[in-house]
Amino acid sequence: MARPDARPEARDALLEAARDLRARRRIPEALATLARLQAMHPRFSRLYHERGHCHVLLGQAPAAIEALREAVRLNPTLPASWDMLEQLHRMLGQTAEAAAAAAHLALLRQLPPEVVVANSLFADGDLPPAEAVIRDYLRNDPDNVGALRLLARLCTEREALAEAEALLEAVLERAPDYHAARLDYAVVLLQRQKHWQARQEAERLLRHDPDNREYLKQYGAACVGLGDHEPVIDLYARLLAGQPSSGQASSGQAMPRTEVAELRLWRANALKIIGRRQEAIADYRAALAARRDYGVAWFSLANLKTYRFADDDIALMREAEARPGTQEMDRVYLCFALGKALEDRGEHASSWRYYERGNALRRAASRYRPEIAQACALRSQRAFTAEFFGARAGWGVDDPAPIFIVGLPRSGSTLVEQILASHSRVEGTQELTEIGRYAGELCGSDPDCGLPLHPEALLRLTASEARALGERFLAETRAYRRLGRPLFIDKMPNNFWHIGLIHLILPRATIIDVRREPMACCFGNLKQLFGTTNQEFAYGIDDIARHYRLYLDLMRHWDDVLPGRVLRVHYEDVVEDLDGSVRRLLAHGDLPFEPACLAFHQTRRSVRTPSSEQVRQPIGREGLTQWCHYAPWLAPLRHALGDALTGYRA
Repeated sequence: MARPDARPEARDALLEAARDLRARRRIPEALATLARLQAMHPRFSRLYHERGHCHVLLGQAPAAIEALREAVRLNPTLPASWDMLEQLHRMLGQTAEAAAAAAHLALLRQLPPEVVVANSLFADGDLPPAEAVIRDYLRNDPDNVGALRLLARLCTEREALAEAEALLEAVLERAPDYHAARLDYAVVLLQRQKHWQARQEAERLLRHDPDNREYLKQYGAACVGLGDHEPVIDLYARLLAGQPSSGQASSGQAMPRTEVAELRLWRANALKIIGRRQEAIADYRAALAARRDYGVAWFSLANLKTYRFADDDIALMREAEARPGTQEMDRVYLCFALGKALEDRGEHASSWRYYERGNALRRAASRYRPEIAQACALRSQRAFTAEFFGARAGWGVDDPAPIFIVGLPRSGSTLVEQILASHSRVEGTQELTEIGRYAGELCGSDPDCGLPLHPEALLRLTASEARALGERFLAETRAYRRLGRPLFIDKMPNNFWHIGLIHLILPRATIIDVRREPMACCFGNLKQLFGTTNQEFAYGIDDIARHYRLYLDLMRHWDDVLPGRVLRVHYEDVVEDLDGSVRRLLAHGDLPFEPACLAFHQTRRSVRTPSSEQVRQPIGREGLTQWCHYAPWLAPLRHALGDALTGYRA
């Protein structure tokens, strides 16, 4: 929840108070008020404009220029700030700077005033009024590409990504060389998990400007989304070396430490995924050298699972987590990193306190509502009956290529994926998002949970549409398949919601449900900070227990209406009898036995999940009982799980 003094009305009241103090020539008090405002809203451009006014009255032209430059850096659509800058530079005889400010001012004066106002509001984070202004303007000038781009950016900010994508497509149809809009379009495509298209847009931008840092970053992000990690390692090294400089400050200027930290982190992530662990650790350390309180870098080291922190590391993390000025998300990352660091030392009481605090902070910022998940499960059970599937027998694409591994996170699904991907006929890809996206397109999706709002909409699907959707899945996932093997894995755990849709469009696909003992699985979720927003149920004991029970209930339904369709694999059985479990998995997929599946830890491939380092080691039993160290604090979880504690094996 936002602090009362962080709300826009409180921000604007402080600005108005500073203006009033300036009007009464109480300049020191006005500057003190602006300092308070800056502490709460450091990116509020108008406070710097007002600070410039104060310094002008004090006769401090250089300080006024510094404040106004910051104002226009944050918000380039402030005509008054550009006007003041021009006058101050002329007064000081700085003719080149005055001319540059005048040029900016002239450009703004050529734009429709409504577009300037809306851009200014957008830059200061005043999104609803900005959207109201620009929508009103577009009623009279619907083809203004600048206004359409701004509306698309506003839609992106409020996560209306489908509308943003459509708006940007309209902009680029009218103005194909509008490169800023094309970059926005690539970003939206990436957010919509359309990685292949996002990379194509980035490649088009790079043909125009091969050294543009933003274009290169976008290209790298699209490659990562496609699971193509090798090229981004050199790309990020190139960016760190400062080679590209198009549109940037001169190469003599030092790269901001925050950018160094970010690039080091991204490179480390890619190195980790392809198994170059020591190099990844070196880059995570380099990120921390650039920014000591960089929570995500600390957490990434902890998330290697096999990394062990030194005493000095833990002291630094504790100090950063306790510091009042630490950013909230950094604090969350630090809590989970400290939880893991102290767990590894056997300090379970202190470890639990950090896990508990990290979960509480993360849950407070979440919009997850368990009742939405409950409603989705009930509507799915009503819609997808045995009669429904019986009437649609033979629908979809008759192709056995996809293998779906479903379940809950931290259930052992990465282990099963690694076993299967060690077979010469099976390719492991990653957690693909296509099925969830199709469900959203057909059924609508809840903005908070991302789950289908109206699963019954699939009742209206025709045979030809089901076949087209299956063909679309095979086509769109081809970008993730590089080895040319006949079978491939989609390891998105949340696909357990969509088994009905999968069966309808891909009736010969293999579906494997990997299940783990509920206390171990739920504790594994409680101590894991996920990098995506589709596992929001994992940050509270009541939420994860309810979700586990809901998962069991829905899987029982799929077993009832599609008997024998899903192969159930229990993680504990794989640990206790690896050979038997591997043979059962391969037999289910009609695959011949290969010894490489038993030596899965020797298989070299990209693994993106938190278990990436664990599946590169021989199987161990420690994961079965880790939760027992936390039993004193997990009694509420045991109570909330109830009969799931035994029913999960049914």
